[in-house]
Formats: sequence, C-alpha cells, structure tokens
Amino acid sequence: MPIKRVWAPQIDFSVLRRELGLPGEFPAEVLAEAEQSAGTTPGGADRTDVPFVTIDPAGSQDLDQAMHLSRRDGGGYRVRYAIADVASFVRPGGLIEAESWVRGQTVYLPDGRIPLHPPLLSEGAVSLFADVDRAAVVWTIDLDATGATTGVSLERARVRSRAKLDYPSVQRELDGGSPSEPVALLAEIGTLLARRASERGAVNLPLPAQEVVRDGDGWRLVLEAPLPVEEHNAQISLLTGMAAARIMLDGGIGMLRTMPAPKPEAVAKLRAAAGSLGVTWPAGATVGAVVASVDPGSPRGAAFLDQAAELLRGAGYTVFGGDAGPAPEDAGHGGVGAPYAHVTAPLRRLADRYVTEACLALHENRPVPQWARDALPRLPKQMSTTDRLAGAADRGAIDLAEAVLLEGRVGERFEAAVLDREDASAKRPAGGTVALDDPAVRARCLGDLPLGTRIQVRLTVADPATRTVRFERA
Repeated sequence: MPIKRVWAPQIDFSVLRRELGLPGEFPAEVLAEAEQSAGTTPGGADRTDVPFVTIDPAGSQDLDQAMHLSRRDGGGYRVRYAIADVASFVRPGGLIEAESWVRGQTVYLPDGRIPLHPPLLSEGAVSLFADVDRAAVVWTIDLDATGATTGVSLERARVRSRAKLDYPSVQRELDGGSPSEPVALLAEIGTLLARRASERGAVNLPLPAQEVVRDGDGWRLVLEAPLPVEEHNAQISLLTGMAAARIMLDGGIGMLRTMPAPKPEAVAKLRAAAGSLGVTWPAGATVGAVVASVDPGSPRGAAFLDQAAELLRGAGYTVFGGDAGPAPEDAGHGGVGAPYAHVTAPLRRLADRYVTEACLALHENRPVPQWARDALPRLPKQMSTTDRLAGAADRGAIDLAEAVLLEGRVGERFEAAVLDREDASAKRPAGGTVALDDPAVRARCLGDLPLGTRIQVRLTVADPATRTVRFERA
C-alpha cells in the first residue's frame, strides 16, 4: 500500500485549540456523574453468545461498533451490527448530556483528541472491548444473495466481543486467502454492497488519509490510502444508516443526513481536471465508476479524489415529524444514493444517540421518548456547527504541517497539476488550485492556469504563522 511520509520539525498545535475555542478538560461535576454512570449494568436481551468482533484503526479505544457476519440457510447473509448503547449511560437532563451538547462530536488533532464524552465512558465502560459484557443496540439486517435488504430488526442487548481487531491485520488475513471466521464474509458482503451502491448512483470517495503523526522530536506528514477492508467495513455502516433512515421515514419522525446529487457543471469541471492528473474517463462512464478506478494511494489519485469531493457539497441534517412537518420529497443523500442517517458512532457523534432512540421506539411500535423528540429539532444546528469546527481543526493541522514542511523551500520549482482556475477580477488576480506530486500538497497558485494541464510552479509563500502556502506559475 503506497504511503508517502515527509518529516517536519516540532509543531505546536495548541494555537489551533485556542483559535477554534476547543473545549479543555471535562468539569469535575461531569466526571463525577460519569463515574456513577460507569457502573450501569447492561440490560436488554442476552446476545453474549454471538461472537462479535470489533475492527478499528490500531490503537483505538473508543469502540462504537462490533459486527458478526454469517450466511443464511437458503442463501443470503445476516449482518449483526452492535452499536455502543451510549443512551443507557447518559441521563436525559443530566450533566454529561449538557456537556455533550457543548462539544457536539469528538475533534481530532495530532497532539490528542477532544472527546465528546468523558474517557471513563467513551474509552472505558461504554466502549465495546473484548471479553467483557457491554450494553449495545444490535441491528440485525438480512440480505439476499445480491446484497438486497430483506429484513431489519433492532434491540437493546448485552453483548460480548470476542476480539479487538485492526484494519491492517484483517487486511493481511484477507490478502492471505484464509481469513478467520469473524471476518471471512466481510469482503464478500462489502463488495456486493459496493456494487449495489454504484448501481443506484452513489459516489464513494476512498479519500487518502492525510495525517500529521508524531516522529521522535518532530512530526511526519503522512498520505495513506484506505485499505480495502476499510471500504468493506464502511459499507456495513452505510447499510445500517440506510436501514435507520427507512425506519424513520416509515414512522414519520426522525433526522436524516442529506445531500443534493452532484450538479452537472461540477461533474464537467471534474472531467476537465481528470486530464491533468492522468485519470482516464471513458465515454459514458459515471462519476462513481471513474472514482473507483483511481488509485487513492498515489499523489495524483489523491488529488483527483480531493477534487471529486467538490461534487459532494451541501450536506446537512433534515428533521421531520411533529412541528418540523413531513419529510421532504428529496430526502436522499447524493453520496450514498439513498436516504441515510447517522446511527453508528454514538461515542463520537452527538446526533447518533438521539436518532438511535427514535429508531428503537419506531421499531417497537411505541412513542419516541420525549427527551429524544425534543432534541431532534435542535440537532441540525449543533451538528453543522461542530462539523465545521472539526473540519477546521483537521484542515488547520494539515495546513500548519505543510507550511512548516515547505518553509525552507521558498523559491524552489515543482511540477503540479492544475485542479481549478479562476479568471482575474477586480478583487483578485488570476489563479487557481494546484496539486503537487511530491510532496503531496494542494494549494493556491497565481497566474494563468490552463485547466487540465501540468505546469511548473514556484513556491512563493510558506508561512507557519498564518498556515499559508502559495505558489505562482513558473
């Protein structure tokens, strides 16, 4: 798997924390409530006989999901997806709930995360660790041989994971051709679900993870393509989110994650950019098919996928039911190609706790709890705000690392692909966006930039203080 690493000297990320106003330590009274809550005994049905496993990035401690995949008699598959039951540990109207509304979601920075819930819960009593009983909401989704959903159920349950797996080790098992039983069907089911997604017009972007990681006294800027097993795992999560959306739409109340379909002009722009990056776009091929053909581990492939992300704009949260009125006619998600909802990451995302409660109530044919019903109309604003905050933290860390990395190379020339261009106006000169192959940096460049070409550029600014990198056409 191609990995690009570039070393940078010591970087102070605390400025980002201050600038973005990120929360610090949890108040003492919140921690005290968390300590009391940590003693909660898992309730619900006993599903400890199901050999669930978790699959996460190596080192993860906030384990939201555990899965068990099996074949069904007569053909098809059964997907069991256990999601950490956060609501059983967070008292409505309590201090932990109030603090979680301040935070909205876990924010990740290279020098540490800013968690949504106290670590005593999110990395302790609620996390789905192996060999201990844990509280979960278990989704059971039956599929036919083509991957089409034939049945959905969910319940509160007590579960016991058998193993804490990580993506690299599972990928090695799959590559070896003899994976262990807990993950033997992951690639098979994931491939079927991805094929169905392509057929319904979904746009899946396997964006490389550009991260800043510790390296002795400094940091490394790492560009790493997602492993195939990560994409297979994502399909299980998407399957569950689509099942949740259908339950809420049928029940007439809930909250969806929505996004308009890609606009034709944006697709045309991406097609033009493909030429400069050496990406083949056959006649009649869909965006999803072209995206799937790109190597996300190469700098050029990464740049193409980064540009393709421009297609997926306008994501939001749509609440319906009660005073919010009925669900809109266009309640789909352009990237998923179907209605979709967030339910699979309640340890890291505020909305999932409330949406899960709505799904449980509707599935059990009972009223949605008032505390969840009252929260739904407030969630879109809070989630959108914290989505922007998390994005700013992630982008700010990368911008800072890039500026530090290139600080001593001002004046040097680089080969770059033109991804975007802007004509001169009264407010700004002509320019656009370019992507370097090495190092894998994407930044603004001044000059007349012919879209769909490769050009020579000169680095003119690399300022860590303002986290700015700029080029001009050479």
